[in-house]
Amino acid sequence: MTTLLLVRHGLTDMTGPVLAGWTPGVHLSERGRAQAETLAARLAPLRLDAIVASPLERCQETAQAVLAGREGLQIASDDRFGECGYGDWTGRPLKELAEEPLWRVVQQHPSAAVFPGGESLAGVQRRAVAAVRHWNAKLGDEAVYLVCSHGDVIKAIVADALGVHLDQFQRITADPASLTAIRYTTLRPFVLRVNDVGGGVENLIPPAPQAEGSEQQDGGESLTESDAAVGGGAGTT
Repeated sequence: MTTLLLVRHGLTDMTGPVLAGWTPGVHLSERGRAQAETLAARLAPLRLDAIVASPLERCQETAQAVLAGREGLQIASDDRFGECGYGDWTGRPLKELAEEPLWRVVQQHPSAAVFPGGESLAGVQRRAVAAVRHWNAKLGDEAVYLVCSHGDVIKAIVADALGVHLDQFQRITADPASLTAIRYTTLRPFVLRVNDVGGGVENLIPPAPQAEGSEQQDGGESLTESDAAVGGGAGTT
């Protein structure tokens, strides 16, 4: 049984209102660094056989927090766990993108979504799942390893592990600095935890209702209560 710990990077100043994508130089915010340190403390009792991360700074910095104090380990970068290539959507406000016709495709039929000048969500799932299988085989049946990645990438991996179609992946949530755990066996994967952000229940509290016609307070990443935040959003904690 190989145990995969999927961690989403901590908050950045762009997380939520803007789709950062592969924008260079996006670092953890002060709150994001605190989230990473809290996560690292929670994971301290676990032996890790490897720490793998997206090459983007926010993931490298989150993984570095987990690495601290673990002798003999280094962070292995793997582009296959990198953010979705959002192409022309990169760097644009989510509120603005929600007006694009492609937004409804991403929400309702993500397996058909291809970002202009970028990747398809189906392609993202293929590369991410291939990377998981590669590391599972490389590290072996008894391994416990951590992958620090991005919201849509994690959701795509979880959808595969659950055996659900990619069109259902918007039902899955991966908040900043959240922990998702999947145990892979010869017969099937077992999803042990999803979007675990600690002992509290803050992220289970529904957001306060917005007055009709008012602007969303979350920066527009969820324009209706059932929209998924493209890129993962800023969470509710």
